[in-house]
Amino acid sequence: MTAATLETARVWLIVALTLLGLFFSFVSMVGVLRLPDVYSRAHTASQADTLGAGFGLAAVALTVGLAGAGFKSVLLLFFIFVTNPTAAHAIARAAFEEGIVPWIEGDDRR
Repeated sequence: MTAATLETARVWLIVALTLLGLFFSFVSMVGVLRLPDVYSRAHTASQADTLGAGFGLAAVALTVGLAGAGFKSVLLLFFIFVTNPTAAHAIARAAFEEGIVPWIEGDDRR
């Protein structure tokens, strides 16, 4: 493979990672706005938002290279993968301990 071919593949990978990050961030936003209770909102924020941020930060790391800012974005990616699900679990547990009941089919509170 030539250098130009590798650079073109790198650019397309950056575009694909950015689009995937935007897609999952959009799905997370729609889920937080549309889902009925704190438990399902915490789930979508934990799952889809972590993927959106992960793909976005992977695109940043690939764009700037692994020296300096790229290394910091990889560390930030690791930090988000650890803290986002932990925070969602803490929110759901606090809601459960406060006595907030989960939404069930046929429940009219939305």
